[in-house]
Amino acid sequence: MPANAAGEIKPVVATTIPALPAGSDVKPTETSQALPGPSDSAIPTTSIEEKDPEQSDKIPDDATETVYLNNLNEKVKLPALKQTLKNLLKNFGPVLDVVAHRSVRMRGQAFVAFADREVAAKAVKEVKGFPLYGKPIEIAFARSPADCVVKRKTPDDFETHKAERLLKKKRSRRENPLRKKAFALKEAAQKAAEAASAGGAAAPATTTLPASTSNRKIVQMPDEYQPPNKILFIQNLPENAGKDALEVLFKQYPNLVEVRTIPGRSNIAFVEYVDATSSGVAKDALHNYKFDGEHKIKVTFAKQ
Repeated sequence: MPANAAGEIKPVVATTIPALPAGSDVKPTETSQALPGPSDSAIPTTSIEEKDPEQSDKIPDDATETVYLNNLNEKVKLPALKQTLKNLLKNFGPVLDVVAHRSVRMRGQAFVAFADREVAAKAVKEVKGFPLYGKPIEIAFARSPADCVVKRKTPDDFETHKAERLLKKKRSRRENPLRKKAFALKEAAQKAAEAASAGGAAAPATTTLPASTSNRKIVQMPDEYQPPNKILFIQNLPENAGKDALEVLFKQYPNLVEVRTIPGRSNIAFVEYVDATSSGVAKDALHNYKFDGEHKIKVTFAKQ
């Protein structure tokens, strides 16, 4: 098909993505991919000819100037990822803002705000499936416009928009199942501690213990009721469970920091994550896991 058959001129797209800065775990060669453009041979000409141009280019009524991207490589440092996305998407039009977060819930995702819906529509159409840092991008219109878009178009509505967004975010976090479970565990631990304390106070003082002994007497809380902790305590490990094998097992879950084994105690270990939310995900997944197909390991939060 001739280049001008569609009746419009599309932006010139950069053929490479900026190299990843030093220190990243991702190899630079993974980023050297060409962005699919209007004349790319990867786009079948038959499908373009069969579709009504007006229908294929029609922007959805609920589309916004903001796009949502996910399936992004989580190993790329956040500043480098944001700059790369900006360099990639500015080929379609002015980029107002790129928003991405380090939190577990938002990793591998980003929001990009454009000046108008037409530019956002071009980005959604052309960038979907583009391999960035070895992973195909998933992209779609965001459900609501970014703060910078609202502030730019209707400044009088900005405060109301921001308040509604924060309220929705707070409600979403409150209803998060992992967060609910963490609160339930914490409440159970507090009740167990209170019950133990009350039982100790009500016990008759018929036996006098030495001061040094009585001061050290502490009611032990069951491991299952320990409050959330970024460090996990692993028990019932088989003798052949080395540090390398444990790292392979626990590295399946994001934000692993390190695995610590105890010399002379091959049946226990400690596993540390970045935060308690990450360790909680691993704990729930691997508690009672059959490490060697026979021994069920016990995974609990470590005592604080």
